[in-house]
Amino acid sequence: MKRSLLSLWMLMMCGILLLPLCAFAEDAEDDLLIEEIIEEVVTEKKEILDTDGSAMLIVTCTGDFTIGGDSRKRNNIFENELKDQGGDINFTMRNMRNYFLEDDLTLVNFEGTLTNSTYVPVEKRENQFLFSAPPEYVSMLSDNGIEAVSLENNHIMDHGDEVYAETQQHLENAGIVWSNSDHVGVYEVKGIQIAMLSYLCIDRYEKLWEKVPADIRAAKEKYPLVIVSFHWGNELDYAPTNNQIRMGRLAVDAGADLVVGHHSHRMNPIEQYNGVYICYSLGNFCFSGNSKPSDMSSFVFQIRFRVKDGVCTSRGFRIIPIRISSRTSRNDFIPTPYTAGANVDSVLSTLQANGRNLEYAVAEYPLDWR
Repeated sequence: MKRSLLSLWMLMMCGILLLPLCAFAEDAEDDLLIEEIIEEVVTEKKEILDTDGSAMLIVTCTGDFTIGGDSRKRNNIFENELKDQGGDINFTMRNMRNYFLEDDLTLVNFEGTLTNSTYVPVEKRENQFLFSAPPEYVSMLSDNGIEAVSLENNHIMDHGDEVYAETQQHLENAGIVWSNSDHVGVYEVKGIQIAMLSYLCIDRYEKLWEKVPADIRAAKEKYPLVIVSFHWGNELDYAPTNNQIRMGRLAVDAGADLVVGHHSHRMNPIEQYNGVYICYSLGNFCFSGNSKPSDMSSFVFQIRFRVKDGVCTSRGFRIIPIRISSRTSRNDFIPTPYTAGANVDSVLSTLQANGRNLEYAVAEYPLDWR
C-alpha cells in the first residue's frame, strides 16, 4: 500500500500523471485524499535510514509547560483565554506545532497536574500557586507532536500522590511518555530507543549526587540515547549555580547524551562539556502561571543525533528564540518564534553574556542547522 502511494506521489510530482485522482477510486483502499497520500509518504520517509545504516534524529526540548489554573481561586486566566480563543484547546501550540510535528521527539517539562480533583495536601495549602488542568487537556500534547514529558518539578505534587498517579495514567492513555526519578521513559523512533530520566534537584542535591550517575549509567547500558532533565536552580536567575554545574557535568560523565534544565523561568546559557550539551535552563514555554511575566523571552532547543550500531553522536544544535506569548501586552500562552531581528539579538546577547563565566560555554547560538 505504502509503496504504491509513494510511486503515485512521485509520478504526480514529476508531472507525468495527468489523470484525475478519482480514476483510482475503483479500489476503496486507495481512495485517499491528496493530503493523506502526502502524509503516508512523509511517514515512510521518516523511517528510512541513511545509506550507511545510521539514523538521524532531531530532538526538540522546551522549558516549563504549565496549563490550567489554581482550583482555589475564582479567576482562571488560562480558562479566560481559552474562551476568547473559541474553546479550541490547541490554540496554545498554533505557532509551534509545525516544529514539533517535523522532528522525531519533542520533550517538555510538564509542570502541573491533569485532574478534576480539588484536594490539596496539608503541606501545599499555603503555597502561592497550585496548578491543575482537566484531564482532557492532555490532547494539547498528543495533538501537537509532543511525545514526552518530564514529571519532576515542584508542582507535580500540588494535589497529592493520588493525583500524581492519575496524571501519569492520563499521559499514558494519550500515548505520552513520562519520566521521573524512579521511572525511565522510553520512546522509540526510527528503530532507536531514547531513554529519558528526570530529577527535582532544588533542595535534594545531597540525595542525588550518587543516585543520578548510577541511574544514567544503568540506562546507558540499555539504550543508545539518554536524555536527562533537571528541575533546578534559583527562580529568576539567568545563570546556573555551582550545584547545577557540578550535577550537569556529573550527568555527562555518567553517559548522558543531552542535559536539559528548567525552573528558573529565565533562559540560561548552554555548555558543551566533553562533547555533550548542557542546557541549564530553557526558561518558560507555555506558562499559565503569570498573566505577564517581566521577561517573556525564551528559546526552544533542537539537536540532531546520529545513531549507528548503538553509538550516538551529536551533529550540532540550533535554537528558536521565542516570546512565550503571541502578544507583547500580555501573556496569552501562545509561544511564538521571534521574527524581528532586535528580539532575536536580545535573546542571543542574553545567553552569551550570562555564559561568560562558564568554562565550557558554547561560542555561539546558531539559528539554523550547520
